[in-house]
Amino acid sequence: MEENKEVLEVSKNFIEQEIEKDLAEGVYDHVQTRFPPEPNGYLHIGHAKSILLNYGLAKKYGGKFNMRFDDTNPTKEKEEFVHSILEDVKWLGADYEDRLFFASNYFQKMYECAVFLIKKGKAFVCDLSAEQIREYRGDFTTPGKESPYRNRSIEENLQLFEDMKAGKYQDGEKVLRAKIDMASPNINMRDPVIYRVAHMTHHNTGDTWCIYPMYDFAHPIEDAIEHITHSICTLEFEDHRPLYDWVVRECEFENPPRQIEFAKLYLTNVVTGKRYIKKLVEDGIVDGWDDPRLVSIAALRRRGYTPESIKKFVELVGVSKANSSVDYAMLEYCIREDLKLKRPRVMAILDPVKLVIDNYPEGQIEMLSIPNNLENEELGEREVPFAKELYIEREDFMEEPPKKYFRLFPGNEVRLMGAYFVTCTGYEKDENGNVTVVHATYDPETKSGSGFNARKVKGTIHWVAVPTAEKAECRLYENIVDEEKGKLNADGTLNLNPNSLTVLPDCYVEPSLKTAKAYDSFQFMRNGYFCVDCKDSTEEHPVFNRIVSLKSSFKLK
Repeated sequence: MEENKEVLEVSKNFIEQEIEKDLAEGVYDHVQTRFPPEPNGYLHIGHAKSILLNYGLAKKYGGKFNMRFDDTNPTKEKEEFVHSILEDVKWLGADYEDRLFFASNYFQKMYECAVFLIKKGKAFVCDLSAEQIREYRGDFTTPGKESPYRNRSIEENLQLFEDMKAGKYQDGEKVLRAKIDMASPNINMRDPVIYRVAHMTHHNTGDTWCIYPMYDFAHPIEDAIEHITHSICTLEFEDHRPLYDWVVRECEFENPPRQIEFAKLYLTNVVTGKRYIKKLVEDGIVDGWDDPRLVSIAALRRRGYTPESIKKFVELVGVSKANSSVDYAMLEYCIREDLKLKRPRVMAILDPVKLVIDNYPEGQIEMLSIPNNLENEELGEREVPFAKELYIEREDFMEEPPKKYFRLFPGNEVRLMGAYFVTCTGYEKDENGNVTVVHATYDPETKSGSGFNARKVKGTIHWVAVPTAEKAECRLYENIVDEEKGKLNADGTLNLNPNSLTVLPDCYVEPSLKTAKAYDSFQFMRNGYFCVDCKDSTEEHPVFNRIVSLKSSFKLK
């Protein structure tokens, strides 16, 4: 028992160890976390890690999880992004119950905190331009120098800040800065700007405000107001932690939150930067932020990934303090593992050629019983129509095959999956030399399930009956960037993969797929896992996205 306990302790990530230490020492008597995105774009796979980590920690320690929009920058924020983010968080299963908050709802409190700091002599109004502020700040080898406006009186600062709020100044004309230490080795502590003038309409507060708090000032106040205990964020905020602590301390919040940083999730050769995705959308290279070639959560959902597969992926990646990249193949492994026992295996022909069984009764439609998933008997069986004319994959017939080709060629016999043995007797070509029809005969004594075993055949191919086939469009995806050449060209532009999308407009699927709805997924035998596209698919024109191929280069160690 003691040995098992020790194993459990070792397996905990460093954030869990810190939380348990805080609880044991009475620093906090509860755990409350939050996911605080800025609504300036769609969330991507890296955000999924943050969502699931914060929600998982709250759930593990019987605490609460808040959903909060960090909407302090009206220049880039849209209602569209708010709705998409909420949909993503709910889809991943992170239940924030009734705790949906907006940072903009705290603007009055933030303003009061700024006034409080001015009265303490900890903030001042500065007239330097943004460029001058950068010059005065210094760098890692040169200490900063104080603003000539740093020693304004408290009364003057209060009046100037009130005038900023009243709209008496143009954008950039004045800012409010924290008064900390211009000689600090941490540049973030060299009198950072905490409020700026911005005459912008806000998506939530309209034109109520023309001054807006900076992120580094707003974020700790938001956490403190909501009684967040552990503010879990990514490593780029590690150097900002002293400022985070300064704000909650100087604003004199009781039981202030604690910031803990973890490594971001990086996937090899994928595009996550909002600037790049925005350009891809605007240039029409992708059909939106949810294009299945992207790794936004909306795109992964549209492509056919499941919440369970994303959770499995995040678990495998783990939580660490060091940045590293993860192979995209790991994500593909997770969706294969999730779907392989859950989804029916159906027959779909992506590159069709007609197979005519010359000795099969004309006009007869025979219903054959086929297992839905050979690895999971609980999924049962389905009835599939069989007829004289079938569609098969073009690659399943060759006029002059190489050795060890166990499919159809003149004189060879194969099994039609779940049906009969057929022997190729010939073929027809068009004027361009392309095979248009393959001819065969069948052995009626070889029906699957009949117990016939007088002879064996090495090859088995899948098929779809022509009279009942449903025509469909299938879309095959590769990485949006060229994996061989790297993500970026020498000029900084994206090195796009010209084969990132292949559209196959003349595919045929079993009639059982006619009733499939958006996001329904299946294993198309030998072709991979596919799902119904939520955007373009209709009953008259079904569209299937390939989620992932069947074979993986990734091995779980």
